Amino acid sequence: MDDARSGHAALREAGPVHRVTTPLGGEAYVITRYEEARAVLQDQRLSKHPKNAPGFLRDSGLVTEAAGPVGVNMLSSDPPDHTRLRRVVGKAFTPRRVQALRPRVQQITDDLLDALPTGKEIDLIDRFAFQLPITVICEMLGVPVEDRDRFRAWTRAMTLVVSTPDERRRREEGMAALQAYLSDLIERRRGGVDREVPHEDQPDLLSALIVAADERGELDEDELLGTLMLLLIAGHETTVNLIGNGTLALLRNRDQLDALIADPGLLPSAVEELLRYDGPVENATFRFTVEDVEIGGVTIPGGNLVLVSLAGADHDPLRFDHPGELDLARRDNPHLAFGHGMHFCLGAPLARLEGVVAFASLLGRFPGIRLACPEEQLRLRYQSPLVIIRGLEALPVVLGR
Repeated sequence: MDDARSGHAALREAGPVHRVTTPLGGEAYVITRYEEARAVLQDQRLSKHPKNAPGFLRDSGLVTEAAGPVGVNMLSSDPPDHTRLRRVVGKAFTPRRVQALRPRVQQITDDLLDALPTGKEIDLIDRFAFQLPITVICEMLGVPVEDRDRFRAWTRAMTLVVSTPDERRRREEGMAALQAYLSDLIERRRGGVDREVPHEDQPDLLSALIVAADERGELDEDELLGTLMLLLIAGHETTVNLIGNGTLALLRNRDQLDALIADPGLLPSAVEELLRYDGPVENATFRFTVEDVEIGGVTIPGGNLVLVSLAGADHDPLRFDHPGELDLARRDNPHLAFGHGMHFCLGAPLARLEGVVAFASLLGRFPGIRLACPEEQLRLRYQSPLVIIRGLEALPVVLGR
């Protein structure tokens, strides 16, 4: 993790915008400084629609003319489609609705922690960090929780760093398997939806999406499937890495861990700082120039891929004092871990809730938690060949009271 951070620092010092060759062979422009990153994230001259993607992304199979890496959804669309698609699911993720989930999130957390042994090595990613958010998002969506291990295998395949024909085949198979599963689930659920119940009062998000598609015409069939895929994947993958990366950051900064255990009132600011310090999303999702755009004194020609380095921006010393230090009491912390502008993460309130409950419960119950292997044995799992999401393969710990 330190190697990546030093790489971001070198790019920032050299300038705010860099043309690079991607692992897929094509070129991209990477934004590395906070001010320029924040501006790009809200710049509507840049498109999210895959029809505007450079050819090498289509050649790689990551996007098609109509669909992004996880189908047709709000993340790969521009206004007015983006506005329409976001509105369909937005009410489920308002701060008020998310706070109403707190008792259930707490119960799931407690049940998971009850099952963990003390004094012996466990993988915190497998036993806790993955289980909590996948259970929550499955229940919100109305997707069978018992299939969570299948979702994990498929989404891991879909987000492989594709560098060989075999990896591309595995990615395509994962995508096809998840699409087939969800398409079948949609059809099975259609017949049981009470269409007299308004969209916003349906018992789960899948029912609400079906009503929005069938009764209100707000989604077509591809958008219904793509939105469900996006919510399922984004609803758990990022929080897995928030909990995993955050726990490791605390274990590597014992003074901050001890301060948090001594003062649980730090939890809200602690979660924000963990998101800034080593957040789960390294680069923002794809953006494309449809005309020449000047950013940070550099003209980026139309038809190019632009990657915003959220990790680089959130360690910019021009914006954050001592950005390389973990400071759980940091007050001035407008990090970009959830993005910015109209594509700001819809699930941010849920991720924050899950983070606060997870860390409060884990550390409250097991303040003696410690790493169970040398740090150099830990391995990062990069998701997407252009490093969108980054987290740990495993986090071996021993829990102590």
